Amino acid sequence: MTPDDIRLATALADAAGAAIRPYYRQAFKLEDKADASPVTEADRAAEAAMRAILEAERPNDGIIGEEYGTVREGASRQWVLDPIDGTTSFIAGRPIFGTLIALMEEGWPVLGIIDQPIAAERWLGAAGRPTLFNGQRAKTRTCRQLDQAILATTSPNLFSEDEAGHFVALASKVARRRIVYGGDCYNYGLVASGHVDLVVEAGLKLYDLAALVPIVEGAGGTMCDWSGEPLNADSAGDVIAVGDPARLDDILEALG
Repeated sequence: MTPDDIRLATALADAAGAAIRPYYRQAFKLEDKADASPVTEADRAAEAAMRAILEAERPNDGIIGEEYGTVREGASRQWVLDPIDGTTSFIAGRPIFGTLIALMEEGWPVLGIIDQPIAAERWLGAAGRPTLFNGQRAKTRTCRQLDQAILATTSPNLFSEDEAGHFVALASKVARRRIVYGGDCYNYGLVASGHVDLVVEAGLKLYDLAALVPIVEGAGGTMCDWSGEPLNADSAGDVIAVGDPARLDDILEALG
């Protein structure tokens, strides 16, 4: 990863935001994909805009995108794109979706952006550098015990029956009024900025999680799977993001 990669990632976020904003709270085409998840004109326009820039500036790098698939799969450097993470929130006119952009080297995420183009909020994380929120350093917060944590997840309906049992076991350790539902990638930005303590999810794809790792970890937090292993291209999609790494053992124990 180089400083020019950071410049390029911010250019991708700018292009995606410019493609998304004209559709926000407007009429647009909507359909369901084979997995029943929704996709809009805005999703496709944003990913197409980012891919055009990458093909021009990084023709040897791989691209993994939610809407248009993978090119140059064996490349050691791969850009991972989710043009709108939280499409349901976008459809509902809720500005808590985000564009996710990651750079992976040899299967490990080294650069990530969460961009919320309506609120003009952007988190940028890069290996060996502090995470920035709108250009200012972002920092997670201390959480002295699990029952004081704010826990977030997008929806309990996205867990399998077995996963839901583990999540409920964890949630029982957290005060009931400190659990937040909805938010997709936005929750991970809130962890990085010290507003949320913990996000636990499962079933994520690489384009859902790759960008999040450098952001949370560059702000002082930790991301791993439900076994405590670091996240990479081979991860199954069960994810923990915790702002205070001192609570990780408590979380793993509660998940069972």
